[in-house]
Amino acid sequence: MEHSVKEEGGVVVASLSGDVDLESSPLARELLLGLLRGGRSVLVDLSAVSYIDSSGVASLIEAFQLARRGGTGFALLSPTPSALRVLQLARLDRVFTIHATLADAL
Repeated sequence: MEHSVKEEGGVVVASLSGDVDLESSPLARELLLGLLRGGRSVLVDLSAVSYIDSSGVASLIEAFQLARRGGTGFALLSPTPSALRVLQLARLDRVFTIHATLADAL
């Protein structure tokens, strides 16, 4: 998994790419939790995620819960069809706010 972080319109955009799996999910978890602990709203760009497993999903859930407790925003951006399918199977598309485009998110 690769990642990058940038700011867009007052929101931190964390872009993940490649496989978000058992091997890489600890990095994703620490990245997202660290950004949220800074008190900023976080948008997770999944447009380049080729594969996500249950450990990757768990990292997203943990970040979502931290954001909720802290009163900060947390949303997903442009998940790939395979990532979206995993979220739909777990019915998490009903839990997470998911934006199709960055413009929609801002």
